[in-house]
Amino acid sequence: MKAIIMAGGRGSRLESLTNHCPKPMLPVLNQPILAHLLNLLKRHHIHEVIITVQYMADQIEDFFGDGRDFGLVIHYAREERPLGTAGGVKNAQPYLNKRPFLIISGDAITDIDLNQARQFHHAKRSLVTLILTKVDDPRPYGLVMTDQHGRIKHYQEKPTAEAILTNTVNTGIYIMEPSVLNMMEPNVAYDFSYDIFPQLLAQNDPLFGYLAAGYWRDIGSRPHYQAAITDALAGKVNLTPQKPPSIEWLWRTGCNRSSEAAPVGLLPPLLQSASPSLKPVEQV
Repeated sequence: MKAIIMAGGRGSRLESLTNHCPKPMLPVLNQPILAHLLNLLKRHHIHEVIITVQYMADQIEDFFGDGRDFGLVIHYAREERPLGTAGGVKNAQPYLNKRPFLIISGDAITDIDLNQARQFHHAKRSLVTLILTKVDDPRPYGLVMTDQHGRIKHYQEKPTAEAILTNTVNTGIYIMEPSVLNMMEPNVAYDFSYDIFPQLLAQNDPLFGYLAAGYWRDIGSRPHYQAAITDALAGKVNLTPQKPPSIEWLWRTGCNRSSEAAPVGLLPPLLQSASPSLKPVEQV
C-alpha cells in the first residue's frame, strides 16, 4: 500500500509559528511532525509515500529529499495554488496504482494502528474508510455517525455546540479506493469533508468508519500543538524517532527564523547543549 501525506496547508491558526516554517515541519521531541508520520508509516510496512506540498514546499523537499535517508521512497506532488484536501490528493494520482491507498493529514501526532484499519477496510469492501476517534470537544472536527456495522450514516463538519450529535470525529486519516479520484477534475480545488464525502453519502456508496484505539491529536492550533508536545514528553504517544534526536535540522530550514517558533517542542537538554544563544523552551 502507498500513502499520501497532505502537507500543503499554510497553518494560519499557528501564525507566527508558521511564518517561516511549514506546519508539518514544526518540532515535537526534536523531530519534525512529518518525520513522526513517516516513521508511523514505516512501522506499518508502508515504504512508498507521496507528500502533497504547496506552502514553503522547498523546506519539506530539501529536508526529506527522495526518502532514502529515511528508508523510504518519497515523491512530491506540488500544487501551484492550494487545491484543498481532496484536490491535493487528486494532484498526486500519477504516483498511485490501481490498489487502495492511505491518506494521512500532515498536522497530526498519532500512533494509531494502521494495519487494523486496513484489514477493516478490506473486510467491509469499503470505498472509503474514515479512521475515527473520540474527543472531549468535537466542535473543531468532522463528526461521524455509523450504524452497528460501521457504515457511515451521517457526517457533520465543525458543528455548533447546540448541533453536536456525537463526540466521534474524523481524524483526517483515510483508506481509499483509487476510483474515488475519478470524481474530480485535475487542478480544481476540492475538499473531502465538504465536497467528496457528502456526494458519496448521497449516492449511498459504501463509506465506513473505523473507530481506532491509540493516540491522536491534530496540531492545527496553539493549544493543541502544546498539548501534543506535553503528551509526547509524558510518553502518552508512541513516537520512535527516525534517528537519534537532533536539532540540527532546525537550522537547515526556515524554522529557526522566529525566536518564538524555534524552541517550541524541543527537549531542554538538547537546547542547552546545541547552542549557547538559544532561549529556554517557550510555551505556545
